[in-house]
Amino acid sequence: MATKKIVSATPTARSSSGQSGGAPRPTFTASPEAKRQALTFRLIAIGLWVVAIGIEAFAIFWLLKHTELNGFMVWLIVAIVVIGAFALGGSMLWKKSNRLDPASEKDPIRFFVQNQLGAIITIVAFLPLIILIFMNKDMDGKQKGIAGAIGIIAMLAVGAASIDYAPPSQEQMTEQEAIVKAYTGSDQVYWVKNGSVYHLCAEDPATGSTIAALARGDADQNPVVAGTVADAVAAGKERLSMYGFSECGFTEGQPANPQWLDGSGSAPSATPEPSATAS
Repeated sequence: MATKKIVSATPTARSSSGQSGGAPRPTFTASPEAKRQALTFRLIAIGLWVVAIGIEAFAIFWLLKHTELNGFMVWLIVAIVVIGAFALGGSMLWKKSNRLDPASEKDPIRFFVQNQLGAIITIVAFLPLIILIFMNKDMDGKQKGIAGAIGIIAMLAVGAASIDYAPPSQEQMTEQEAIVKAYTGSDQVYWVKNGSVYHLCAEDPATGSTIAALARGDADQNPVVAGTVADAVAAGKERLSMYGFSECGFTEGQPANPQWLDGSGSAPSATPEPSATAS
């Protein structure tokens, strides 16, 4: 039997909601630390987006009016690439901030805008420039075709990467925390860096296979990480593993502490953590 290394996640987005006997389960609220970190990411993202739109403005109001410049096409293509880099950087930070401090689904419009703002900004940073490239009377057809195609490809690529296809919400976090607590008795889950989901246990008690092995990762380079549901989501893990119940010895639909699912009853006592050894 070899001991499996488990490391603790750096606390990031722990819920400030608590539960006392008989009290309704509150909606998830990010911790002050997570809110501060999310605000930092958002401010940096906005700064990167401002730079991207500023370069777009430079290309529209100066570069496109000086097509006679030596190397005009090179500078235009460079401008498009740099716009894409800054727009993408801002979008990645913005998505990370939303995992630290997610929005509520109660306001659908705000929820959509907050989670897809990176894609929206990408369109703003590219589309006017692309349109004006094709409308420019001083560029020949070949120049328009090359620059326009590069602009469209960059906009689509950055836009696709900027979309949040599985945005977290306060309601989702509340539900996931309740499910984990109902089965395990505490808000602790496990994941690995190169995985996309989190698990109820560090290993399958029936087979002894660790979640790192399930993810086909190296034990030293890809250790199992332990943390809260909020920590897992902040680390980019989208949801609980679809095999999270059977692989950890639980029966789906029959939690040990069902009161955590509806917010009623008293808090359950924590159950022993899964074994951290693997054969």
